[in-house]
Amino acid sequence: MRLFDFNRAPNPRRARMFIAEKGLEIPRVTVNLYRKQQLSPEFLAINPDGTLPVLETDDGQYLTETVAIAHYLEQLHPEPNLMGSTPLAAAQVLRWNSIVEQQGMMAIAETLRNWSPGFANHVFPGPVEYPQLPALVERGARRTEQFFDRIEQQLQTSRWLAGDHYTFADITLLAITDFAAWVEIRPQGTRPGVARWHAEASARPSASA
Repeated sequence: MRLFDFNRAPNPRRARMFIAEKGLEIPRVTVNLYRKQQLSPEFLAINPDGTLPVLETDDGQYLTETVAIAHYLEQLHPEPNLMGSTPLAAAQVLRWNSIVEQQGMMAIAETLRNWSPGFANHVFPGPVEYPQLPALVERGARRTEQFFDRIEQQLQTSRWLAGDHYTFADITLLAITDFAAWVEIRPQGTRPGVARWHAEASARPSASA
């Protein structure tokens, strides 16, 4: 088993944190996004979408999408449970993980990819070129702030994002909360629920994976 990875990107970090919480040792293969190695013919043969992370299974299959990787590893190593131990708990984990991905990550990515020179002509992942639209930067930042207001509401009444236990949804949220700093947004600075949660999540050993 191998993990195709890049240290600075948020999605590979999610996979690494999940692996660390499980106490697993999985060799890593660095694919340098800054050098656009994800668009090389060799990597596109592995993942035509040109995205990370990718998990190569022991039988030589390639799993893309972080949630699919997490689900696969959870099935192989069910403890500690990170995907929900009952049908309802599992549904809540997937629900909140989807909210963070669709509302939070997409908003930050919209801001960053239309702002940073590193994404010129590559606003979306993959080999197809799309130009930046600077007008979307402000919209993305507003969407990011709106998303974290929604998360603040949840964390005012819940210790962890999907309930009383730390789960994959918290892993995703921690990666996204730290990712927001890339666009000069620090959501925990003005939201006490997010600040309390962020301090506790960041103190876990897996946060430095």
